[in-house]
Order: sequence, then structure tokens, then C-alpha cells
Amino acid sequence: MKIRLSIAFLLIASSSVLFAKELPNLVVFLSDDMGRADSSVYGSPDARTPTMEKLAANGMTFDQAYVASPSCCPNRFSLLTGLMPARHGAHANHTEVYPGTKFLFPILDELGYTVASFGKVAHGTREFDGLNYHSRSSRNMSVAVRKWIESAQLDEPVCLLVGDRRPHVAWSEESTYDPDEIHLPDYLVDTPETRSHWARYLTDITGMDEEMGRIHDIASELFGDDFMFLFSSDHGGQWPRGKWNLYETGVRTPLIVSWPGQVAKASRTDAMVSWVDLIPTLIDAAGGELPQEIDGRSFLPVLSGESRGHRDRIFTTHTGDKIMNIFPIRSVRIGKFKYIHNLRPDAYFTNHSDRLRKDGAGAFWDEWDEAAKVDPKAAAIIRDYYTREEYELFDLEEDPMEYNNLAWNPEYKEVSESMRKELAEWAKSQGDDLKAHREPYSRSEPIPDLRGQ
Repeated sequence: MKIRLSIAFLLIASSSVLFAKELPNLVVFLSDDMGRADSSVYGSPDARTPTMEKLAANGMTFDQAYVASPSCCPNRFSLLTGLMPARHGAHANHTEVYPGTKFLFPILDELGYTVASFGKVAHGTREFDGLNYHSRSSRNMSVAVRKWIESAQLDEPVCLLVGDRRPHVAWSEESTYDPDEIHLPDYLVDTPETRSHWARYLTDITGMDEEMGRIHDIASELFGDDFMFLFSSDHGGQWPRGKWNLYETGVRTPLIVSWPGQVAKASRTDAMVSWVDLIPTLIDAAGGELPQEIDGRSFLPVLSGESRGHRDRIFTTHTGDKIMNIFPIRSVRIGKFKYIHNLRPDAYFTNHSDRLRKDGAGAFWDEWDEAAKVDPKAAAIIRDYYTREEYELFDLEEDPMEYNNLAWNPEYKEVSESMRKELAEWAKSQGDDLKAHREPYSRSEPIPDLRGQ
């Protein structure tokens, strides 16, 4: 094993490393497909997430944290590279980055860290550059972490990465929540199957939270108080307006960071940050030098209390997911306004949920179709799900759920045109061709039945 580089670190450390005397130990815990609002920390009346509450009480909660893309593969590659999807190349789900794309974790390895990954950190639990140890299983990671610690001789700083598969579908068959007592979001059709599936979704969130608690306990045993703990989720859950969408329920994510003695307890921030910023922040905390050409920037000054802001605009992108979801979208948020460009409004928005309708995933859609035959509200929810206007503009202060499209309102013409231009210029600077990864499903034809594909 490498020797702890305390003396060398003192010679090269950045002044932004707060007051740490040694390389800080770093722990990152990621959930898979969890909506920001579906936690007690972020206002859920139902979700039991005591570990998140503990982290929030001991650290900083971010209210304006965003992913780069609401799809696993492109967003997790953005985490690993600090690049937005058009730049690293894996813009659609289940694709690969451009040859020669540089990852960020080798920087921590060069600083003297042992970098260990357990479960789903990269897409598909694959390995990535800069790892010293990798365990693929995304179940019972705390058991694997403890076994690894017992066998390894850790005489150096550690960067521990743990990715839980929950609450990714298929959700647990057994539920610890009463479907009759839960509160459904108003963008869902209230049916018995919807309630059953939402209860199962919440069950997986609580199970993930419990596993995170075990990982936090292991880190405390190993490091004492000498570690930063960062929790986030890769995008919203597999529900309408969640995963694969650029609405807030798809791209706004939970983010909580604790670091005893360095981050103020029970603090909360409105600073806008992106997933491309997460690993640059870890590198900055360790005194490493960030590549100049990446999109990510360290928000360490926000954690230290030296700054109240980070980004003044947030860009998010989505291209598609194999044959189930073919609907490219781009968006920008500036201040209270969010602007969305649906690049193929002539196509249906669909995904695995409504096309496959599997138990523990989208089986509730059959009840939705029946409800829509007699309930105008249910019919409107389904219509708004499948079809999108080309441009959407929302005032997030007045309309946080993004129901009232202002893009065609004459009072907002100047805002709309300005944000449309800025989004187009940003996409051009990214080398984004603004195209679907394959031809989408035209609204001039019936929606295809893709079951069995």
C-alpha cells in the first residue's frame, strides 16, 4: 500500500482545503433513481429516511442540486469525468464515452488515496479509471465494505464510493408502507395499483437509507470524525415527470454533505450545483489540481461558508434510452426561470414504464388507461405525459411543479427568447448536434407496442 503523503501534501495543498492538516478521508454514497422530494429531509410526509436526517443535522443540505442528465449512463459518466454528456460522448443511455476521455479519479489516486468502489457508481457497476479496488455487487455493500477493510492495510487516506441499486425498478415485492395511507404526487393517477407501487418505491428508499446508515457507521469506526460524507441520487425515480424528463422531478436531486469541523451543522443552501461539480469538490478538498477543460467546478467555498452561491445557470440534457425512450430534450435554468426545448415535439414521449408495464415498475399504467376513459383529469395527465410542446418556460417560484407553460405568453416573450438563445449557444459550445440517437415514434402513427423487445 502507498504511504500517507502528509508531508508532501503540506507542500502542494491548495489554500481552499479549509483547515484540514491531512488528506481528508472521503465517502460518497449514491442512490439509484430516487426523486429529491421523496425524503423526509426534502418534505416528504411519508418517506422514512433517518440516515438522511442525521446527515442533514450534521452537515449541509443543498436545495438546488441538479444532475447533468436524468438517465443513468450519461449522468454517471458526467460524475466520473466532470464533463457534460455531449462532451464525454455517452449522451444516450447504455452508450460509451469517446475514446481517450479522461476520468477524474486518477487525480485522487496520484495524491495518495486508496480509491475503492462498491456497487453501482459507474453505469452497470463497471470499473473505471483510478480505482484501486472494485466490488460489482450492488446489494449488501456494507458487508462487502467491512470485509474489504478487514483484509486491507489502510495506512493512507481513503476515497470510498458506494452505490446502492435502490430505488431502481423493480421495486421490492413486500412493502413496509400502507398504500392506503401514503400521499401520492398530484401528477399521478390515483389508482390501487399506483398506490401499491408507490408504497413499494418508498420501501426501497427506506431500505437504501438504512444501508447508507450502515456505511456511515463503518466510516465512523474507521475514520473517527476525519471524513467527508456525500450523499446524492443520480436522478428522479421511474415515474411520469421523473427519470428521462427535464422537469424538476427528473433533474433536481438530493445532495447532503457532512464533514465534522469543516461544514456547519444543520446548514442549508440555495447554491445551484451540478453533478459535474461533485468529484471536483472532492479533489479540491484533497488539495488536488483540477483540469481546466472540464465543465465541473468545486463548490468547496459553499461547504466552508465562504460563499453563498456557486452557479448562476444550470444546463441539463437528455437524448434517449435505446428503443423505449427516444425524445431529445435540453434545458437551462436561470434564476427563477426554467426553459425547456423539446427537440422532437412531433414524436411521442415514451419510456420503459408505459411501454413494458412490468410488476414493480409500470404495471399501474393499465389502470391509468381505464381511468382515462371516464375521468378527464386522468386523461389530461396521460395526454401531457405523451405529448410535449416544443418550448416550455416555467416560473419555478410561482409554479414549482412546472404545470403552467409561459413560453407562448406575450408577457414573457423577452425572457423566452433570451433563454432560447442562451440554450442554443451553450449547446453549440458543447458540440451538441441536438439530434435523437435514433428516429423517434411519430405522433402521426399509433404508439408502438414494444413488449417483448
